[in-house]
Amino acid sequence: MTVIRPSGERSLWQELGTGLRRLALPVLLIWTVVVLLGLLFTKLLDNTDVEEADSWVNRELAQHRTPTGIDVTHWGTLLGETPTIVGLTALTAIIFRAVFHRWRESVLLVLCVSAQALIFLITTILIDRQRPPVPKLDDSPPTSSFPSGHVGASTAFYVGTAIVIAWHTRHVWLKWLLVLLGVLVPIVVATCRMYRGMHYPTDIATSILLGLSLLAVGTRLLPLSERDRVRAPSLAARRR
Repeated sequence: MTVIRPSGERSLWQELGTGLRRLALPVLLIWTVVVLLGLLFTKLLDNTDVEEADSWVNRELAQHRTPTGIDVTHWGTLLGETPTIVGLTALTAIIFRAVFHRWRESVLLVLCVSAQALIFLITTILIDRQRPPVPKLDDSPPTSSFPSGHVGASTAFYVGTAIVIAWHTRHVWLKWLLVLLGVLVPIVVATCRMYRGMHYPTDIATSILLGLSLLAVGTRLLPLSERDRVRAPSLAARRR
């Protein structure tokens, strides 16, 4: 079966090429800021009141652990696990393509999630930060505290998905509900990771900033125009 693309519709490779060209420099700048923050927390602010406040939060959470809390945070952490995010991103990208009849939304989401993962991996190599000084409930490398891959990936994926769906939604109340839900999931994941002794609050804050920054840049440089929002339903009607 031969699939004929409607006139003017950009292919997957065209969208990917555009996205990579436009996001390359901003992603590099965002990565630089993340590394500088890591150096700030691990070098300049080490053994200061900031570091003490960071550790205090983790100690307080560890002291108030309960069997129920341990079980709940285990499941909450799974929302930001790498296999979860990779699988959901791939599935969502396919759904976006099928629903909106173009690649822009899918490429936007995939590039933001992928850029977050790349920045996370490189940063953990450069920033050697020990985990919080409390009992850990998960198995992870001891020097990968900064930043939080779970929280960064959750922010990029869940907030990004909510933004795309909300943009295509006409009802204002539903837009806000979707965005609220998208923001709520990373907060849950962040709380779970701190509760389980895996990250400092500054790790969490940086990771949320990382995800939101990539989404802000992505939606700015790969915009979802009003013309395309109107065009998607018309294409669907034409194909029927």
